[in-house]
Amino acid sequence: MAGSLLPNLLKRTRSRRGVDAISLAETASVGLCGLAVLLWMSIGSFSRTEARELLAQRAIAALCVTSAVLLFALHQMGGELWGSRNMARPMAVIAVIVALAGMLNIKGKDVQGETNPHKIAKMRREEE
Repeated sequence: MAGSLLPNLLKRTRSRRGVDAISLAETASVGLCGLAVLLWMSIGSFSRTEARELLAQRAIAALCVTSAVLLFALHQMGGELWGSRNMARPMAVIAVIVALAGMLNIKGKDVQGETNPHKIAKMRREEE
């Protein structure tokens, strides 16, 4: 009887609160990364005025840094990201890199490399 209890005593158990913190960190970090990526993809729209560009840059950086902190915490708590225990730290480093890249100033320049519909309409008006 004592031998059957011993393996159960040696097992590492998590409290209910710990599991909730891990799942919260995982969900929040992935959600914040996704939101930062959406803002990053639409930076061309935000960069038409300097104030909106600066706001978008700060929002992207804040989301990425917060996500990186959550990802490092997730790794330290023993959580998994997409089924892998080792995925959280590299994703946290990528989030920091995106935060730094998000602070690059483009000052309203066309970074997409294509003419937008507003510019086409303006060019047509100038031709007439």
